[in-house]
Amino acid sequence: MTDEQTAPPIPQPVIIPRSEHGISRADISDNALKVLYRLKNAGYQAYMVGGGVRDLSLGREPKDFDVATDARPEDVKALFRNCRLIGRRFRLAHVHFGPEIIEVATFRALHDPTNGDVEGDVAMEDGRILRDNVYGTVEEDAMRRDFTINSLYYNIADFSIVDFANGVPDLKAGLLRMIGDPEARYREDPVRMLRAVRFAAKLGFRIEEGSAKPIPEMAELLEHIPQARLFEEVLKLLMGGQGAQTFELLRRYRLFGHLFPEADRFLEQEEDGLWLRFINAALRNTDQRIADDKPVTPAFLFAALLWPVVVDLQQTYQDDGEDEAPALQNACTDALERQVQRVAIPKRFSLPMREIFTLQSRLERYGLGAGKRALRLLGHPRFRAAYDFLLLRAEVGDAPQELADWWTRFQDSNPGERVEMAGSEGGPRRKRRRRRRKPAASE
Repeated sequence: MTDEQTAPPIPQPVIIPRSEHGISRADISDNALKVLYRLKNAGYQAYMVGGGVRDLSLGREPKDFDVATDARPEDVKALFRNCRLIGRRFRLAHVHFGPEIIEVATFRALHDPTNGDVEGDVAMEDGRILRDNVYGTVEEDAMRRDFTINSLYYNIADFSIVDFANGVPDLKAGLLRMIGDPEARYREDPVRMLRAVRFAAKLGFRIEEGSAKPIPEMAELLEHIPQARLFEEVLKLLMGGQGAQTFELLRRYRLFGHLFPEADRFLEQEEDGLWLRFINAALRNTDQRIADDKPVTPAFLFAALLWPVVVDLQQTYQDDGEDEAPALQNACTDALERQVQRVAIPKRFSLPMREIFTLQSRLERYGLGAGKRALRLLGHPRFRAAYDFLLLRAEVGDAPQELADWWTRFQDSNPGERVEMAGSEGGPRRKRRRRRRKPAASE
């Protein structure tokens, strides 16, 4: 299927002059302005595009400022000594200004991949774009973008906004609408379904009915996306400050099960809603920390998403006769191995996840005055994350509240009080509450 078949005819753009919109150069990054002006002064077209225009139009502070131009990547590199060319699927120029990077993309065409007479490089498979460096005009580039609200161009030549896809009316209506035929656009790049959910949650917008309807039916296309790319998308989905709302939308559109299939199975089967409450609590906690400008780590959130799987697998191993500690270790290994078949989890996160998991049993064993090892446990580098994890478990009823309260008091006590609270090594041992496992359909 070609882009000429999937994209709509190029409409006549609506030009919104500077006097009729609220974007000021004072709100644009100085480094983005340097890039825009240097491209313009070198004779190239230069526009700020996408999220920068969208967010400034909504009165929000953009996360970054992207630029689109008719200059080729090599031309951009020739203009900026601080430029690096990146990407294989899409060739991009990154202009570095210390910690800030201004991304510069060359206009891309509405092309027919069966036609070899194009300038650039393209590769497609089953309707999916694998590599695409075919250059075109600004009008074509606008029709290649995903949503109408992301197809707004701020023209540095006259400070106007150029609207090629009726994005301004959708922006005012709070509507997220795919450009072109939604099914074909999702098939070109299934990650666009995740982007629809992410933008809807981030902006508080509603996904337009025609753009929303195909998503549950096409969600399985995510299984063709590389695991490493899905990991980056999951970070954007759940670590952007609207994780709880995003999670709700992912489940509504049946996308979550194609990202976390094992966790989704428990959410669908459980009767008491324990795991749904637990995951929601973890997401709300992460959202609040982001709002308070506190550090967050994907390891904690991924651990929460996989905890139901670990608990069930551990119980399975123990039912088969294994002791608690090796059963937990094997459960951690199995849960992670199953998950990375869908979404990659780098070792810098999977190793802390294991520690958070295994420390839960130690917190249970050494809490409530059950042994002086509690003193040493306080010094563990992953103690704080494991303790926060325990608090969430207690909040939803997965761990005794008295245990969480004891560890809170233990940390706040002075050294002498801690020794007294820790008690002796031979104190009573508490076991995690056993849950009745719901038999699988095949049992």
